[in-house]
Amino acid sequence: MGVRNAPDGTETLLDEMIATQRQRVTDLAQRIEPTLSPDDLLQPHDHPALAASPDFNFEDGVLAGYLAVRAALRANRQR
Repeated sequence: MGVRNAPDGTETLLDEMIATQRQRVTDLAQRIEPTLSPDDLLQPHDHPALAASPDFNFEDGVLAGYLAVRAALRANRQR
């Protein structure tokens, strides 16, 4: 998963935030459309009920932001 050698635990905290947010997105998606599988969430806009949900789009956007921050931290660390 994450690189655990960050002295301040930033990446560990970020990994925990990502896991929590991913579960939140999954739970919300399954409330909107109960038959969805985790694989369906890889292409949420293929499912009209998800695409039309502002709540789902917001939570999915938060997850995307967390993932972008983690990617940026890792890219910066490799320099």
